[in-house]
Amino acid sequence: MMITKKISGLLLAATLLGGCVAPQKTLYSWDGYQTTVYQHYQPGSSSPEQQIAALKESIEKSRAKDKAVPPGLHAHLGMLYANTGRADQALAEFNTEKSLFPESAPFMDFLMSKDKGSFK
Repeated sequence: MMITKKISGLLLAATLLGGCVAPQKTLYSWDGYQTTVYQHYQPGSSSPEQQIAALKESIEKSRAKDKAVPPGLHAHLGMLYANTGRADQALAEFNTEKSLFPESAPFMDFLMSKDKGSFK
């Protein structure tokens, strides 16, 4: 009987302590970014225009929440713009990625130098 009361007391204490744990805050607002990237690699699941719209919506939602967009989002958006022939917008997104995540600069510079005719 005494052991049952001690175990019950421990379970109650564990439950109360578990309820006090604050939810983990994320640094970035991932929103639909991962889904959009997955769709990019699934032929026929969504058009580049739909992916561009989804990423732009993610950026707006991030701004509304005052959270940062995850690394790679602007680079992926730039790639979609480049694939749809909008070189100026692609260049702007690659530069945004560079400014937000300086460690991405070598790769962004590589992407911008890959097709110099498109990025003037």
